[in-house]
Parts: sequence; C-alpha cells; structure tokens
Amino acid sequence: MNAKQLYEQLKKLQEPKGYYFNKDMDMTMPLMESLITNKQRLGYMACPCRLANGDFQSDRDIVCPCVYREQDVAEYGACFCGLYVSREFNEGTIEKQIVPERRPPEKILF
Repeated sequence: MNAKQLYEQLKKLQEPKGYYFNKDMDMTMPLMESLITNKQRLGYMACPCRLANGDFQSDRDIVCPCVYREQDVAEYGACFCGLYVSREFNEGTIEKQIVPERRPPEKILF
C-alpha cells in the first residue's frame, strides 16, 4: 500500500466520524508515508510524531489514530502531529495553536 492509498482508505473511515486530514498535503503525505514505514518496521501504525518502543502493548496509546486525538481535536482543532484536524481547522475559522503532548511522561522514550 502506498501513501495515497492509505490516505484514501483512512479518509473514508475517519471523515464520517468528524476527523479530517490536514489539507496541507506537504505535511499530510509524509506523515502517511511514516505510518506505512512504522507498520512495516513495527507491525503497527504508531504515531509518526512520537517515538515508539516497538512493543505493541506499551505503544497502544499511540497507534494511529492515537487515544489522544479526540481530546486534542476537540480542544485545539488538531491532533498532536497535525494529521487529523477538525473541519474548522481546515477552513481556517479557528485559531491554530500548538497542541501539547498528552502522553504521560513515563511512556515517552528519550
């Protein structure tokens, strides 16, 4: 599967739920490619903006779409990495803000 195919597949699943891909394709498509890379490397699509440790159980919270997406999009109009956004975000009717990391510090690898 290539990035465009993944984009189309996920778009059909996520838009009915109110989650849209960021209209900035220069950002969105590399994130799609990173999801594919993570799937090939780890066996699951870990968030491309976080460092996965390679253990599915430990990384469950950051399997895309991560468990933080709903709250991030509701509060900021975008998820942490900016892949998933609200309609208002794409339309430019809300202020774009930096989304803080919600993942607990003990789960973040350094």
